[in-house]
Amino acid sequence: MGILSTIASFLGFGVGTSIGLVIGYYLFIYFQPTDVKDPIIQPLVEQDSKTVQLLLPEIPSWIKNPDYDRLDWLNKFIEYMWPYLDKAICKTARSIAKPIIAEQIPKYKIDSVEFEELNLGSLPPTFQGMKVYTTDEKELIMEPSVKWAGNPNIIVAIKAFGLRATVQVVDLQVFAAPRITLKPLVPSFPCFANIYVSLMEKPHVDFGLKLLGADAMSIPGLYRIVQEIIKDQVAKMYLWPKALEVQIMDPTKAMKVPVGILHVKVLTAAKLKKKDLLGASDPYVKLKLSDDKLPSKKTTVKYKNLNPEWNEEFNIVVKDPESQVLELSVYDWEQIGKHDRMGMNAIPLKEITPDEPKVVTLNLLKTMDPNDPENEKSRGQLTVEVLYKPFKGDELPQNVEDSNAIEKAPEGTPASGGLLVIIIHEAEDVEGKHHTNPYARLIFKGEERRTKHVKKNRDPRWGESFQFMLEEPPTNERLYVEVQSASSKLGLLHPKESLGYVDIKLSDVVTNKRINEKYHLIDSRNGRIQIELRWRTP
Repeated sequence: MGILSTIASFLGFGVGTSIGLVIGYYLFIYFQPTDVKDPIIQPLVEQDSKTVQLLLPEIPSWIKNPDYDRLDWLNKFIEYMWPYLDKAICKTARSIAKPIIAEQIPKYKIDSVEFEELNLGSLPPTFQGMKVYTTDEKELIMEPSVKWAGNPNIIVAIKAFGLRATVQVVDLQVFAAPRITLKPLVPSFPCFANIYVSLMEKPHVDFGLKLLGADAMSIPGLYRIVQEIIKDQVAKMYLWPKALEVQIMDPTKAMKVPVGILHVKVLTAAKLKKKDLLGASDPYVKLKLSDDKLPSKKTTVKYKNLNPEWNEEFNIVVKDPESQVLELSVYDWEQIGKHDRMGMNAIPLKEITPDEPKVVTLNLLKTMDPNDPENEKSRGQLTVEVLYKPFKGDELPQNVEDSNAIEKAPEGTPASGGLLVIIIHEAEDVEGKHHTNPYARLIFKGEERRTKHVKKNRDPRWGESFQFMLEEPPTNERLYVEVQSASSKLGLLHPKESLGYVDIKLSDVVTNKRINEKYHLIDSRNGRIQIELRWRTP
């Protein structure tokens, strides 16, 4: 009986499943739901306010806000370059992550963390628009709106306690509004010394996470928790006014201006060593100044010659004759493959007497390390003629100033404190409901100061300065600035109204000594105010 009942159960399950599938297919094909309506397509101008509000997140920033510029050309460029950018970004990410991982894994008793796969997929990010700010400082401020719904393949392998687990990140979405500041702007390529990146609001981050092949984000509650943790951690590090600083060049060196010209004449080389297996070498000379971002200058190639003569002249701009060095390297030209360096040497500019030509014969070395035993081997000699001509007084570049220079506090300032200078420059696009006669009202440590009134002006200019002598740096203090409008008539109904305000943390000015920013006014549609802060110490 047991066997018969088991067979009957299987037959019943098979027959019932087959009948159910047939009935379901019939109902799906021949019965249409009655509550489904065809979509209504209308122009955006004919939509009601609720529908427009729902569509706003999908509308590009350059449509919603006239301050944003279209970046179609940039999106096309990134789309074309994305396969190459993908490889370059992933390579950089690996090199940055490797030392960080090596430093952190011993704390958690993990054997290793490695990228099994790292690519950003075929879908590049898109820029919805960009806002560019102009200030009186030597800086460029940009606020792009970035959206990326990508298909990356990121697989991380983790080994610990003899076990191995893989974590895969898929379907990544990132919506962010970063502020990118290039400052200070300098007269040396690439024309800015530092890049500061901060976020104007918490980013939207969405992704799938597969752990051991299973979708971990499908666990109830885990998705929202992980998303909020990422938002909070990123905001804690980079939410404005905090910023990620990337130094491109030393600003003190970049701000140096030309003080002279170095004339170099590459004369001859002698007793060079053979680098080619068949025949002699094909030497040429590369020369450049240290701390110079420009490419090296090169002589012509002298084919199959171990005692070449060039007699070629070059002019190089000098910015710091006390520290710069003329670097000379002799290379063996190769039609295929890397050019071999035959030897090198250097001439410190401080050893050259100005306006006096000097012929120098240098022994070629393998490296500039004086303790390198390889330098004792003979590699040949290079003879050059150098002449340094400093600029005369009337030839020096004019109107060059140090943007980082900050005046000292006046005498009598407390030794542990300083002088806080607040300059209210101007405001833009401020507008009241009843009148627009703006003035700025600032409050610091309970003390209130005001600018003059500007009548009937949406873009008032004040240019007024206020000073506060402090016993200690205002590291934990805040500055409250409000733009108000006062009625020009004796009106009792609306004598004053607020046009917007900002609340500024002063720890940044203590660190940077000087800040000149345009701030968005809170409770104002498009209003902005430019405020300059300076912290002067004794």
